Amino acid sequence: MDTLYKLMETILPFSWIEYNFMKNALLAILIITPLFGILGTMIVNNRMAFFSDALGHSALTGVAIGTIFGIADTNLAMLVFAILFALLLNTIKRKNTVSTDTVISVFSSLSMAIGLVILSRGGNFSKYSGLLVGDILSITVNEIGSLMVIFIFTLLFWFLCFNHLHASGINSSLARSKRINTNRMEDCFSVVIAIIVMFSIRWVGILLINALLILPAAASRNMSFNMREYHLFSVMISLFSGVSGLIASYHLGTATGPTIVIIASAIFFFTLFLRPSGKSKA
Repeated sequence: MDTLYKLMETILPFSWIEYNFMKNALLAILIITPLFGILGTMIVNNRMAFFSDALGHSALTGVAIGTIFGIADTNLAMLVFAILFALLLNTIKRKNTVSTDTVISVFSSLSMAIGLVILSRGGNFSKYSGLLVGDILSITVNEIGSLMVIFIFTLLFWFLCFNHLHASGINSSLARSKRINTNRMEDCFSVVIAIIVMFSIRWVGILLINALLILPAAASRNMSFNMREYHLFSVMISLFSGVSGLIASYHLGTATGPTIVIIASAIFFFTLFLRPSGKSKA
């Protein structure tokens, strides 16, 4: 890692790169943002923006349950609860008793409320408040290694399952006629979202995770005309937003996550106004 640090200082002769926490944050952003760019395109295509937001809100409940049962590793508690939460939400959605948006909204609100109630007992919520906005500057070398493993896992999932997932998102009936198990694909994708959201939320934040997943993909959709451009532009926008947001937050003395979201939002509105008039809405 020391060799990598020296290489970064050589390639980037800026004052902010002299600090190890900035080097770690930059490495994390170079891994997280392409991950969000790739995953975001699939989330937008399959109209799962509300779903990923609900998963982010469920993180507090995962931490709360871990606290109740004395689980020292809060990441493990969040991950297990998020996976169960995602699968349960899919099961209820398929019953078609109420609209999908309603189900997701109820689950999101309930999970957030339960987490807040449990964690705020005795006025102790302050030590968990950092989860709301995250802190990418606190990431460690070992956590960067974990992110790299998740990044490779996501790429493998994307290459192996994208065609089936894309077909399910476009027309589930047609996908089933092609012998694609749409329910299984939806469950697998939901678990992947849960894993990535839970592993990233400590550095990105509950309130910001969905914005960083959706905005680059939505901006890319405004300016792309085929699937290859869609994925490429999404990754590029996500990378640019992440790196520029990190640098801007250092010089402005602002929180990194919200700064990245503001830049990504600006890019989205810029592409929205430049979108050709004949292009369909995202």
